[in-house]
Amino acid sequence: MVPEKRKLMVVGGAIAAAFMLPGCAPAGYNAADYNAGAPAQEPAANEVEAEPSAEPEAETEEQAEQEAAAPELAADEVTTELVGKSIPRMGKAVVDQDGMVLYRFDKDTVDPVASNCDGDCAKIWPPALVNEGEEPELEGISSDDLGTVQRKDGTTQLTLGDWPLYRYAGDKKAGQWRGQNVGGTWFVVSPDGKKNLTCLPPVSKPIPVPGGSDSDEKSESEESGSGGAGSDYQY
Repeated sequence: MVPEKRKLMVVGGAIAAAFMLPGCAPAGYNAADYNAGAPAQEPAANEVEAEPSAEPEAETEEQAEQEAAAPELAADEVTTELVGKSIPRMGKAVVDQDGMVLYRFDKDTVDPVASNCDGDCAKIWPPALVNEGEEPELEGISSDDLGTVQRKDGTTQLTLGDWPLYRYAGDKKAGQWRGQNVGGTWFVVSPDGKKNLTCLPPVSKPIPVPGGSDSDEKSESEESGSGGAGSDYQY
C-alpha cells in the first residue's frame, strides 16, 4: 500500500511533467504564469541569440515616407466647405463651396474606410480633397460625421458617415444631380452620410472620361438635352 504522502508526490510530479510535454499544456498556457519564480536559463555556449528582426522598423519608415509624400493641393483642388441644404426635387443633400452636389459610391467600403474609385473613375467622379491636417467649414453637417481617408495616390479625401465624397463631372452647374443612380451605384449623399433616395431616376451610364475623343460632343449633347447619359435629368 502506497502512503498517502507519496501518492500526492507522484500525482504532483505527473502534473508537472504534463506541462513540460509539447501540446499538453492547457489552453492559454503561459510558462511565465506557472514558473514565474524560476531563474532564467543562460543560453548554451554554442548557441547564438537571435537578433531582433528589423522588419517592423523598416515598415514604419516606409509608412512615414508615404505620409510625407502626400502631395500639396492647389487652392482650386481643395474642398473648403461642406453645406447641408435642400435641393429641388431631391431634398437634403451636401454641396461644396461652389454649390456642387456631392455623391457616395456603393463600391467603396467603410470597414475599413477605403475609396475604390481611381484612374478614369476619379476623372468622372473627382474626389473631395483636403490637405493633410485641414478641415472644411461645415454648415448643416455634424463634425462627428466628418472624417478623411488616404487615397492610393497619397491625397486625403473627405468622408461623411465613413463614406468617401465625390463630385460628378457630368454636373455642369450648382445644384444639378445628374449623377443620381448612375450605374446603380452612385447616389446623392445626405448630410448624415446616407444615400438620398428621394428621387431615383432609372439607372444610367456615366459620361465619357473627360478629355476623351467624344467627351466634348457628349457634353454638348447633355447640355442641350438631346441625348447622352443623364441628359433626361436636368435638375
